[in-house]
Amino acid sequence: MKDISYRVALGGIVSALCLLCMFLAGIMPVFYLILPMVAGVLLMIIAEEVSLGWAWLTYIAVDILSLLITADKESALVFIMMFGHYPMVRMYLEKIKFRGLRYLLKALIFNFCTISFFLVTVFVFGMEQMLTDMNDLGKFGGAILLGLANIVFALYDFNLGAIYVLYIKRLLPKFRKK
Repeated sequence: MKDISYRVALGGIVSALCLLCMFLAGIMPVFYLILPMVAGVLLMIIAEEVSLGWAWLTYIAVDILSLLITADKESALVFIMMFGHYPMVRMYLEKIKFRGLRYLLKALIFNFCTISFFLVTVFVFGMEQMLTDMNDLGKFGGAILLGLANIVFALYDFNLGAIYVLYIKRLLPKFRKK
């Protein structure tokens, strides 16, 4: 177990990098989905280096700070409700031996989070523009967007696995040498 100063320092650095991603999402709105994904990937470092519990604490700190101090609240909600917690949840789900059940649970969790994000954005934050934008796609606009979101999620999940292996096999041994 790493000492407390190491855990606090690493948590602070990762939190700062996650908040930087959230700030950049406000500056470059075209990346409002990609930057929360990157911030979620950064939380894997905490989970691997320290513990999953510490990663959850870092996630909660970034959640609160991103809602309070970043300009793009929608991007902060994307991080909070969809992509920030998923790398840690994925570590629990990867322990399930049966692949079909594992993929089903991943899809159910993501779809629940996506629909919750939509409901919170529209009805709590009052962004009715999302409803208008979906109606532009026709009668099945919501289903089309949810299908596209699931494709993005599948790619995110695949890339999380690849990034995790890259971190464990390539980057971690280089950091451990020093």
